[in-house]
Amino acid sequence: MRTIAIYLIFGMLTMSAWGFGTVVIDAGHGGNDRGGSWGKVYEKHLALDTAFRLERYLKMKGYRVIMTRKTDKYLSLSTRSAIANKYKNAIFVSIHINKASRTGAAGIETFYYGSEGRKLGAAIQDKMVSKVKVENRGLKYARFSVLRKTKIPAILTEIGFVSNYGDRQRLKSGHYRDAIAKAIADGIAKYD
Repeated sequence: MRTIAIYLIFGMLTMSAWGFGTVVIDAGHGGNDRGGSWGKVYEKHLALDTAFRLERYLKMKGYRVIMTRKTDKYLSLSTRSAIANKYKNAIFVSIHINKASRTGAAGIETFYYGSEGRKLGAAIQDKMVSKVKVENRGLKYARFSVLRKTKIPAILTEIGFVSNYGDRQRLKSGHYRDAIAKAIADGIAKYD
């Protein structure tokens, strides 16, 4: 069981945000929103598969896991944030696949909004790039709706480019998606 760290600051007790036990996993897009695609390779399917793999690894580590979607259905951005905001002792991880007009764009990147999101994103980005050895596009601040409207620490990670041949071949591999999911889970545990 995870404990909540308590610190004495200026004579007042405050709780650290790190003592969470729940992870809300958001598989990007879904339903009529395919997300990025290349031929018959759709972001919505890759994100959902990776989310299920992440769910398994997190449960093995003892976390409670909430999935914003478990099927190929559309959810608005506000619905995704509303689901996350139901849980106080939690973090939010949104999984996406990038697409660019320049097919040379490749690698993984993680976006955050807020200081705890930055810490969470740094831990996840670090674990992903060290485990899967792909181009590190870094940790970036963003004002995405799903991050701004989520009240718990939140990140959005782009685990590769569907528009890049090398990334696409990796993304189509269950082995790669499994390695990414495990790395995200390890990053979450590092943040905790």
